[in-house]
Amino acid sequence: MRKKEAVNRIIEELDRLYPDAGCSLTYQTPLQLLIATQLAAQCTDERVNIVTKDLFMKYKSAEDFANADLKTLEQDIRSTGFYRNKARNIKECCRMIIERYSGEVPGSMEELLTLPGVGRKTANVILGNIYNIPGIVVDTHAKRLSNRLGLTKEQDPTKIEFDLMKVIPRERWTKFSNQLVFHGRAVCKAIKPNCEECTIMPYCVYGRKKLK
Repeated sequence: MRKKEAVNRIIEELDRLYPDAGCSLTYQTPLQLLIATQLAAQCTDERVNIVTKDLFMKYKSAEDFANADLKTLEQDIRSTGFYRNKARNIKECCRMIIERYSGEVPGSMEELLTLPGVGRKTANVILGNIYNIPGIVVDTHAKRLSNRLGLTKEQDPTKIEFDLMKVIPRERWTKFSNQLVFHGRAVCKAIKPNCEECTIMPYCVYGRKKLK
């Protein structure tokens, strides 16, 4: 089967399995999604959602985060891991949003990448879910699944992103990323992928080899 046909079949099956797949972080504003995505680095979305439930009640604006006591903010987000770097980046990020972007989360890749703690993954989350600008989010699930499916051989997230951009239709980038997360959690797990029950297995390089 040609790669293009395999990709189409994969997309069709993901649509059947996860028709409503969206961002699994809980947020109400662009700033909240930006903060939550920064906290999600090396942390589960489930844990982040627990933390942000109280965090977003305490800090309601960019000004609140920018003016927060650093040590207090560190303790507020401690359970997400790497809390010192995250707290420092969040404060500086919010300060720059106030000074450069009038308190609004910017809506371009170039502008988002100027913010501390924001890489292409976070930027694509914001672009796709806030501004409806398609973007491929390469998290741990996307990295694992895209390699297993044979859509890339790269390990670097940026290289994976650009490989996927070549084979996934642009209008599908954001939803495809979200669907990979859902499938990675439900079926294609890191330690024990359930290839025997996976309906995408016929189009998966890893799955076909495993079940030979």
